[in-house]
Amino acid sequence: MNTMPTTKLRSTTGGLFAFSALAFAAAATALSVMFDWPDVLREPAEVVLPAFTAGGPALVWAWFAAAWTYGLLAIPILLLPAALGLQGNPFVKVATYAGAASVLLSLIGFLRWVFVVPALASTYATGDGQTRAAVAAAWTAQHQFGGALLGEHLGQLLVIGWSAAVSIVILRSGILPRWIGAAGLITSSIYLLNQGDILATAVPGFPVWDLAGLLGSTGWGLWVAGLGISILIKRSVAARPVLTTHLHPAQHGMA
Repeated sequence: MNTMPTTKLRSTTGGLFAFSALAFAAAATALSVMFDWPDVLREPAEVVLPAFTAGGPALVWAWFAAAWTYGLLAIPILLLPAALGLQGNPFVKVATYAGAASVLLSLIGFLRWVFVVPALASTYATGDGQTRAAVAAAWTAQHQFGGALLGEHLGQLLVIGWSAAVSIVILRSGILPRWIGAAGLITSSIYLLNQGDILATAVPGFPVWDLAGLLGSTGWGLWVAGLGISILIKRSVAARPVLTTHLHPAQHGMA
């Protein structure tokens, strides 16, 4: 059985990595402008829910776009082992499962802003004091479970594990430029420090580096785009015809 990656597969994988990273960056920028994301995530219900209501349908669609542009990453993550000819590597296989699971968990975290938060925000906006107190409690519960636990803690940890594993394989094998592997380890390490901010929501006083989230997520997104581009370049090099010259023995001075 031929296990060599095809040019089309490499092109698809690299293109999806680059497209998803850039599309998610655009959606995240829109959320930042419209909703002060991600800083708003650490605000209480009485700040978040009115701001969400004020954003209207456009904000809901921005969350929908962010969810599925990020969710698209699952496809190239699953295709990567075959695209690099590493299907038989058990280390890569485990990392791939972790990466795909991380996208699913993050997708849940994003989509609650589409299917859960609008109802809470609407009830909060029209409710009396007692209703608002109940909605605030419900908000906190779903926010900590679907957001902090699933989307941020587990989702980020698993995707950091995936990117670190891929980076190690690249460094050891040289299958892609080694600077991609080195950059992946550096950005993954910085991104990991963002767990302090997440844990502080459950453990008050836990050490937090405020820039970890911004630097880590931005650097990681750029690394994903760079990974995709490096795969596309590898495809182009692999697709380039190899020139061979068939010379008659006499041309080499041989009779």
